[in-house]
Amino acid sequence: MKTKILNTILLSSLFLFNACSDEKPKQVRKEMPPLSVNTITVNKEPIPIWKQFTGTTKASSDQEVRARVSGVLKRIYFKDGATVVEGQKLFMIEQDQYIASRDAAKAKKAQDEASLKLANADVARYKPLVEEGLAPRATLEQYQAQQAGLKAAIAGDVAKLKQAQLELSYTMVRSPISGKVSARRVDIGNLVGQGESTLLTTIMSVDPIYAYFSPSQNDVRLFEKYKNKERPDAFIEINGAKEPLKLNGHIDFSNNVVDSLTSTISMRATISNPDASVLPGTFVYVNVFINDKYSFLMIPPEVILSDQLGNYIYIVDKDSKAKRVDIKTGYSSKYYVSVDEGLKDGDKVIVSALIKVKEKKKVKAVDVTSTQGIKAILKKNDLSPKKI
Repeated sequence: MKTKILNTILLSSLFLFNACSDEKPKQVRKEMPPLSVNTITVNKEPIPIWKQFTGTTKASSDQEVRARVSGVLKRIYFKDGATVVEGQKLFMIEQDQYIASRDAAKAKKAQDEASLKLANADVARYKPLVEEGLAPRATLEQYQAQQAGLKAAIAGDVAKLKQAQLELSYTMVRSPISGKVSARRVDIGNLVGQGESTLLTTIMSVDPIYAYFSPSQNDVRLFEKYKNKERPDAFIEINGAKEPLKLNGHIDFSNNVVDSLTSTISMRATISNPDASVLPGTFVYVNVFINDKYSFLMIPPEVILSDQLGNYIYIVDKDSKAKRVDIKTGYSSKYYVSVDEGLKDGDKVIVSALIKVKEKKKVKAVDVTSTQGIKAILKKNDLSPKKI
């Protein structure tokens, strides 16, 4: 009897436990919200192609200022390192002896002109007398010879006066060009120009400034083949500056010989530098425009990822999920990379939150092509060719 009662209690307890278990609510798994990402829509289209080289700047004009006459230096009109303009006074050499030489030349010319005036009068007076037989012809010929000699002397006086005036002008040394002057090489009181053309200072013109660079033979060959301007656009950049520095110009020189040691050819860009913000000897990046007639499918380089399988990017598929796409790249620069294989027109390339993106992850895409697409990058960095 006791056994029967115990079994009844156990069955009741088991029934009660199962009933309690069935009454527990079932847990529902919550779905994660889609990841917000920015995308750009890519299309194959003509893109301006720029090639970047390293180069060094050089003054467009480097002039030595020398003393052309001798004398003691009397005055200096500039401060070391100042910016000067063409024709500006720089030095004055003592002028007394040159003023005296000019005045003596003037006096000699005046004297000879007075003598010529008398000789002209003698010729005019004797000529009719000789024609009437009232005076000897020899006397007339003597006066005519004297007249001719004085004319020649006056011509020499004019030349000597010009020379004296020129030497006097050389005592005021003026800037031959506009530019930045170096430190003076002489001081007031120094004797200059005595037996040599003493170097007084130097002046460099930095507007425009030249940027020299040395592309390879192959680069130059391709450049000459595909360029669509006689004087292609160019600009220089300087890295490491507190504020980005970019100055525009054009290519105007290519050397006619190949460097046998490096197999490169020297080329030059003439760059506008109105504020003298770049000085000669500066290391720069020279960007050269090549062509904008060929179509490419371009993406920003920072969206490209890589692993042991190669380069890849993420796009948004038709189900609004992230999809890995393996790509092969072609031409590249710091602003864009061409994709030769893997993408097609209309693909939406993910350009943000790349560290969080995973294959088949649900995403909420926001199109930012107008602000972060390749054309926007070109516009922001002023990479469209100048219209000429």
